[in-house]
Amino acid sequence: MTEYLRPGAYTERVDAAQSNQLLLRSDVPAFVGIAEKGPLDKPVPVESFRQFQAHFGGFIKAGYLAFSVRAFFDNGGRRCWIVRVAARSFGSEYGAQARTARFQVNDTQGVAVWSIQASSEGSWGNKLEVALSEEHHGDTSIAPGGISPFYAQVNCTAGFERGSLVLISQDDFTGGVENFIRVISFVDEQQHRLYWQHPQPGQGLVYDQVLTEVDVNRPARISSVTYRLLVKSQSRLIASYSQLSLIPEHQNYGPTLLVSYQAGLQNKFDDQIAKVPDSIAIVPLQTSYTTIPNRLNVNGLELNRLSQGQDGLSILSQQDFIGEDFSQQDSDSQQLKKNRGIETLNQVDEVTLLAVPDIVIQPQAEVVYTPLDSPQFNPCVSCPPAAELKRKFLIPSRGIESPPEFSDEQIFQVQAAMVSHCEVRGDRFAVIDPPYHIANNVRSGIAEIQAWRNRFDSHYAAIYYPWLKVIDPDAIGTVRMIPPSGHVLGQYASLDNEIGVHRAPANRALQWTQDLSLHTTYGQQEILNPMGINVLRSEKARGIRIMGARTVSADPDWRYINVRRLMIMIRRSLNIISQWVVFEPNNVTTRNKFQVAISSYLIALWGRGALTGELQEQAFFVKCDEENNPDYQRNNGQLVAEIGVAPSIPFEFVILRVGLQGNELNISEIMGVASVA
Repeated sequence: MTEYLRPGAYTERVDAAQSNQLLLRSDVPAFVGIAEKGPLDKPVPVESFRQFQAHFGGFIKAGYLAFSVRAFFDNGGRRCWIVRVAARSFGSEYGAQARTARFQVNDTQGVAVWSIQASSEGSWGNKLEVALSEEHHGDTSIAPGGISPFYAQVNCTAGFERGSLVLISQDDFTGGVENFIRVISFVDEQQHRLYWQHPQPGQGLVYDQVLTEVDVNRPARISSVTYRLLVKSQSRLIASYSQLSLIPEHQNYGPTLLVSYQAGLQNKFDDQIAKVPDSIAIVPLQTSYTTIPNRLNVNGLELNRLSQGQDGLSILSQQDFIGEDFSQQDSDSQQLKKNRGIETLNQVDEVTLLAVPDIVIQPQAEVVYTPLDSPQFNPCVSCPPAAELKRKFLIPSRGIESPPEFSDEQIFQVQAAMVSHCEVRGDRFAVIDPPYHIANNVRSGIAEIQAWRNRFDSHYAAIYYPWLKVIDPDAIGTVRMIPPSGHVLGQYASLDNEIGVHRAPANRALQWTQDLSLHTTYGQQEILNPMGINVLRSEKARGIRIMGARTVSADPDWRYINVRRLMIMIRRSLNIISQWVVFEPNNVTTRNKFQVAISSYLIALWGRGALTGELQEQAFFVKCDEENNPDYQRNNGQLVAEIGVAPSIPFEFVILRVGLQGNELNISEIMGVASVA
């Protein structure tokens, strides 16, 4: 123990307590939905709502995604994956699909050189304005006699490098200035020389060209040519980029530094947290040069607004949410069409939960606020209430497109795809939102939600009812009804981290909620709960709580959400625990080591209360011996371990059969009572 001799406050490092998560996290959901901006059909991890806003924008009337993600983090969530969807154009198709806003930059000869674009598709890019100006960071003089057809003898080489586009200026005899453009091929710092024709044969650039037009007996200047790009949104400067080069071989080549969200996201990961990209991308309209390029035709004082940005929501379909299985050998364009929405999540093994809140969207018109300079607003003449006065100071509508209102059959098609995705993978669980008219129709009572529940039979999904009312940050003094999946998944994550996945995700007060879309009676709950409809109720002073924890399975063995999710976590963990067995000798030593490794993991689970039973023998068993691994099976390269666990809900053993066959591991589940001799 450290001995302290001076009075004061000290900090000691103490190792953190062991996490409730055993080997793998179980608290990471994926949300698929509509956002203001961000990459399309590209899973992005975020760990706070502010990070979500940086990637995908804020609250919009066209989607619930931002609301659901905020609800997730406000209710205890720590990490989730986001997939933005929209109708996309492929190949030569064009119409109302999502499109990036853009502005074309020409050179002094009128040839298109760059397309300055918003970093992702959407009408949000139409708010952006750009100003492009020429700058000269490298600048030095050339003494008389210091210039030759191949190089310039300069005072200083700072600011110049291989690939620098340079402007060579010399006064003519009429009082004007002659300018010549070259590209630096080699910098000799010792002799203070800048070569535009490389001194070593075969080492030059395609732009190497001698200079014979200058008068070697008169002084000249040489300066680098780069560009500064300013980006504004609603007259507010949001970004500034300097020293952008026109030359592809230069390290500051503009299109390389500022890439689109889709192209650059995979290179912007740090510990699986995606960094926020730039708001602007530069797309080269000429990918290579065979001669020295002309300077850009720019005016640094002129702001140019981007245009043609589209959200791709007006023709949004259920297939944009679902995607298709693209495991077959298809062309690149066909794979792009199929790898959308839910299907993109096959790339992310970390995801354990799934929600698609925007398939039940009820689109609303964007709120339009009166500008301050409008003749309709004169605070000197009339004094509106304080709340109305605040509305006048907010920005105008963003003009986001409105998606369609999906039919019940379209909603069911997407939700059935969610459930199928979870069942096929076997490593994640779906949370289903009921359609708006079902969760907000007082007259129909509970008949409609009962009918909707009867469409599903799976122990990889749960349904929650009704919807919730939250404060709408985009419309002061109003509330908006949203589906409950974001709040529910936040509770899942919170309990997983505090206690463990074996804790039923229920009976905890929901945060960031004002009210329920409708209220159920105790009698209605007594009907809904046995059906597997998890009711959200207002428990008076206890707040609004989730008062149900059942799957939509008809199988009583898989009635509870926490049992299903516990088994998902065990299967995922066993898959990792068992990987070392591959290619090991199939003998008694390997089988014993395998049995000990699995038993150690299950003992830890039992110690946390995830498995029931006062003794280990009552909580689990692991069988991996000669009886279930006979000679003929071992000779075929197969190793089998049978594992039985008793989850902390009163039912018997769930048997997991872990098998090694063809150098691959397979894990299957068997329900029922187990007895081991």
